Amino acid sequence: MMLALSILIPAAAAALIAACHRRPNLREAVSLAAAAGLFACVASLGGDVLRGARPSLAAGEILPGFALAFELEPLGCLFALVASGLWFVSGVYSIGYMRGNDERHQTRFYVCFALAIAGAIGVALAGNLLTLYLFYEFLTFVTYPLVTHHGDEPARRGGRTYLALLLVSSMLFLLPAMAITWWIGGSLDFAPGGILAGKLSGPAAAGLAALYAFGIGKAALMPLHRWLPAAMVAPTPVSALLHAVAVVKAGVFSIVKVVVYVFGIGFGAEAFAWLPWVAGFTIIAASIVALRADNLKRRLAYSTVSQLAYVVLAAAILTPLSIVGAALHIAAHALGKITLFFAAGAIYTAAHKTEVSQLDGLGRRMPWTFAAFAIGALSMIGLPPAAGFVSKWFMVSGALAAQHWVALAVLVASTLLNAGYFLPIVYRAFFVPALPDDARHGEAPWPMVAALVATAALTVAMFVWADVPLALARRLA
Repeated sequence: MMLALSILIPAAAAALIAACHRRPNLREAVSLAAAAGLFACVASLGGDVLRGARPSLAAGEILPGFALAFELEPLGCLFALVASGLWFVSGVYSIGYMRGNDERHQTRFYVCFALAIAGAIGVALAGNLLTLYLFYEFLTFVTYPLVTHHGDEPARRGGRTYLALLLVSSMLFLLPAMAITWWIGGSLDFAPGGILAGKLSGPAAAGLAALYAFGIGKAALMPLHRWLPAAMVAPTPVSALLHAVAVVKAGVFSIVKVVVYVFGIGFGAEAFAWLPWVAGFTIIAASIVALRADNLKRRLAYSTVSQLAYVVLAAAILTPLSIVGAALHIAAHALGKITLFFAAGAIYTAAHKTEVSQLDGLGRRMPWTFAAFAIGALSMIGLPPAAGFVSKWFMVSGALAAQHWVALAVLVASTLLNAGYFLPIVYRAFFVPALPDDARHGEAPWPMVAALVATAALTVAMFVWADVPLALARRLA
C-alpha cells in the first residue's frame, strides 16, 4: 500500500493542482501537502529497508513474462528520500520565484513538476529494467514542458536538444542493452549479485556495459552531455529539478543500479576497465569548461556534468567502498547543487544578475544567499563541514583500496578545479567592493531564502549526521 501511495500521491497531486488553476494559494498548498505526504510514505518504509526488508508490489504484466514491478531496496530508498524531501523545499522556493518573477503558466509548471517527481519515484522503486525504462522515459517527456517553459526560440531550441539526445540515447543504446540482458540472463528483474554474474565476460561484457553507460543519457557522460547545459534556458526551479532532484539523479541512480544489480559488484573488472577513463575525462573536461564560464547557470551546469561523472567513476571502480561513495554522492550532490541553483535564482530575482563578473560585493547585500552558496560550494569541492566531503572520502578510499591511481589522480585534480571555479565567486561576493552604480537591494522573497537556507543546513547536517544515508549505502556493498 505504501509503495502504491508513493507513486499515486504525486500523480494525484498533478490532477488536483490542475483543478485549482484559478486559486493559486490552494494550488500551491496542494503541492506542498503532497510533497509532505510523499516524504512521510517513503520515510515510513525506510526503517523496514534498513532492517533488511524489501517491500514489493506487482502491478501486472505488460506482456507475458514482462511485469510492471516495484521493489524498494537501499539505493532506491535513498533516492526516493532525496527526491521526496527536496520536492517540498523546491515547492516553497518555487512560490517565491514564480511569483517574484511574474512567470506565466504557473499551473502548468506545478503540474509538470509533480509528474516529474512521480517519474523519479517510479525510477527509484523500479523492481526490474522494464519498469525503470518506462518511468525513465516518462520523466523525459514530462520535464520537456518545463525546459521549454518560456516558449521563446531559445527555450524551444534547448528543448529540442534536450528531447533529442535523451530519447535517441535511450532508444539506440539502452533498449538493445535490455534486450541483450534478457537474452543472456533470462530475466530483467534486479537481483543481488547481478543478473549476468557468471554468464558474460570479455569484450562482450565491455560492449554491453558501454550500451548501458551511454544509453542512460541522463548520466550526462561526454559526449552525450549537451542536453544538460541546453536545458539551462528553463526557469531556475526547473534547473534545480533537473540538476538536483529528478532527472540527472535518475541517470546516475540507474548507472549504479545496473552496476550493482545487473552486472554485480563482483563482475569481472575488464568489463568496466574503460569506464573510469571516460568518466575521468568527463570530470576534468567539464570542470575546465566551468572554470572559463562567466554565466553563473552555465558554470553550475558544467559543474553538474562533472559531479555526475564522479558517481559513474566510483561505481566503475567496483569496490565496496567506492560503491558506498557513489550512493552517498547521489544525496550529497543533490543537497549541495540545489542550494547553488536556489542561490542563483535568488540572485537573479533580487539583483537581476546572471554573470559571475557581476557579483562583486553582492554578498554584503544578500548575506543569507551567499552564505548558503558558500556551503554548497564547499560540498561540491568536497571540503568539511559539507556533505560532499563524506561521499568523496569513500570514493578516495575505494580508489586506494583498488589501487586505481587514475581515478585517484582525477579526484585530486578535479577537487582543485572545483575550488578554482567556486571560491572566486564567494570571494567576489564578500571581499570585492560593489560597483558604484549598483542599485541597492536586499534578499530575494522570503520563501526563496528560507528554502536555500534549509538546503544549506541539510548539506551540513549530512556531514554531521550521515547515519541513515550511510547505512543505506553500505547495504549495497
